[in-house]
Amino acid sequence: MVKTVKTLLVLLIVTAMVISGCGANQSSQTTSSQSQSTGTSNAQTSNSQPSAKVKKIGIIQLVEHPALDASRDGFVEGLKAAGFADDKVEVEVKNAQGDFATAQTIAEGFKGENVDLIYAIATPAVQAAYNVTKDIPIVFSAVTDPVTAKVVESLDKPNTNVTGVSDMTPIEEQLKLLKQILPDSKNVGIMYNAGEVNSVVQVDIAKKAAPALGLNLIDATVSTSGEVSQAAQSLVGRVDAIYIPTDNTIASSIQAVVKVANANKIPVIGSEEGMVAGGALITKGINYYNLGVDAGKMAAEILNGKKPADIPVVLPTNMDIVVNKTTMDALGIKIPDDILKNSKTVE
Repeated sequence: MVKTVKTLLVLLIVTAMVISGCGANQSSQTTSSQSQSTGTSNAQTSNSQPSAKVKKIGIIQLVEHPALDASRDGFVEGLKAAGFADDKVEVEVKNAQGDFATAQTIAEGFKGENVDLIYAIATPAVQAAYNVTKDIPIVFSAVTDPVTAKVVESLDKPNTNVTGVSDMTPIEEQLKLLKQILPDSKNVGIMYNAGEVNSVVQVDIAKKAAPALGLNLIDATVSTSGEVSQAAQSLVGRVDAIYIPTDNTIASSIQAVVKVANANKIPVIGSEEGMVAGGALITKGINYYNLGVDAGKMAAEILNGKKPADIPVVLPTNMDIVVNKTTMDALGIKIPDDILKNSKTVE
């Protein structure tokens, strides 16, 4: 009896092992079959609809202020308009907080990530990127003179991995505008960071144009944004007006300039709309959002295969007169009607 029970138990165990083995084998075959089927399906999908690689773009913004922010936003819009919406491009934005060494560290990080393109906003940003890589395409905006900055060989034929959109403003026209609204002005303060190549270029142009307009320019230089208020204060009692080129250090602290200037009834002539929105009296300048849009479209051309070396640098053409009505009223300045009727006003 015991022997019979043992025999039955052995038979049951063997039967269970056989059934289990068959099930496992069937499951393995089924999984293998599914895997092969999936592989075939993917291969067919790949052959019929190849998935486009998402492009990676690293943005180096030198510092935060309205003009550069607008240039950044316009760039993204320009990409979208040229077919590179969010599903086709991955954009990473990093701000150098006005520090060249930080901008270079950011560029090195983008190089390590092997991004497809770098968008550099402002002269020190593009110089930092160009120092780090001669292979990754670089598009810039808010750069006054890329030739002097030594990132391109010429405007028509860059011949490097860099191209972009210049923000060269009509400096002589801006000084003429100053003279139109302040005909008795003679001494004009000009505030800038002497360490910014783009600013030095503009100051040189302004100093050549000023004498013919009966203007004497008085320098007030800074090296950091923390010095802006003191520099503005140094001009009080010495100037009839203050002129500010597209200098990133001053632009990022425009309200500090305006605070000192308005308290002492000194008109501030800006070089772009962001400065006027920040409290400067007037400008005849460029639109940085539009510059960014142009740069975004240029970047799209490069992502589609064109080489930066063969794409000419774009120069701004359309200039807008912008007046801050609140500042005008506070200073008690009467701007000629023929200027006001063709201007955009901000509060």
